[in-house]
Amino acid sequence: MLRPEIYFHVGLGKVASTYLQKAFFPKLEDIYYLPTNQYHRFQEIIDRGEHARYFVSREFDNQLEYELARFTKVYPQTKVIIAFRRQDGWMASQYRRYVKNGGYRSFSEFFDVEHNTGLWKTDQALFMPKIEIVERYTRETPLVLLHEDLKKDTYAFLDQIAQYSKSTYSKASVSTKAVHTSYTDKQLKFIRSVAKRFFTEPRYDNMKAERGLLHWIKRRSKMLTCYATMYSSIFLPESMIGKAPLIAPNDLEKVRDFYEKDWAALQNYARKIAL
Repeated sequence: MLRPEIYFHVGLGKVASTYLQKAFFPKLEDIYYLPTNQYHRFQEIIDRGEHARYFVSREFDNQLEYELARFTKVYPQTKVIIAFRRQDGWMASQYRRYVKNGGYRSFSEFFDVEHNTGLWKTDQALFMPKIEIVERYTRETPLVLLHEDLKKDTYAFLDQIAQYSKSTYSKASVSTKAVHTSYTDKQLKFIRSVAKRFFTEPRYDNMKAERGLLHWIKRRSKMLTCYATMYSSIFLPESMIGKAPLIAPNDLEKVRDFYEKDWAALQNYARKIAL
């Protein structure tokens, strides 16, 4: 039996992965899309042999190497698609998610490029080593996409994915609107101010993706409580929240400067592939 073609989008969190998973990947034609909620059954589904070509997508941050090793052990023919966002914007977005989910630390406590004492460590935001991981497990050059290109020309960005996966899609069927609600700095600053007392801090030390009904119930319950807390801040005056920014601009400048060479190398890698 011929091995199926498999394209695996190992999307980093906060790099438009949810948009792609909801608005674009299901619209791809000539290939079977395995939804994210069925990822835990990927081998069962693929081994049925009902399709010749599969497109798989899942968000990974710290779990990237673990999950890629697990997947390619079964399907070594896998071709990888991965998107990146410049580190300052990426970590700002990761921090906003951390706060939204009940985190209480300041940005510099969450991510500290000067002393590396934050919850996220500096090596976790180095992108070229992630490319090396992909190349090591697949022995293939991955399709590397840049988030900035999605913003400049959405359909050109999507075209790259379709062409790489030898698929087609109808532009009329794909919305270019974001799928996630953006929360204001006021809402996030408010939940951060109460999180230490009332919420369990999000964890980033688990290299394996947690699964199971109990985990889902606990996660959903906490999310609902966090959202309710954020929405309640709408009725509070700005004076009660404070004028200090959620993230100080100079903290983001430090991140951008720290990763300048790594980001430039990644851009060169992505552009070389596109040529």
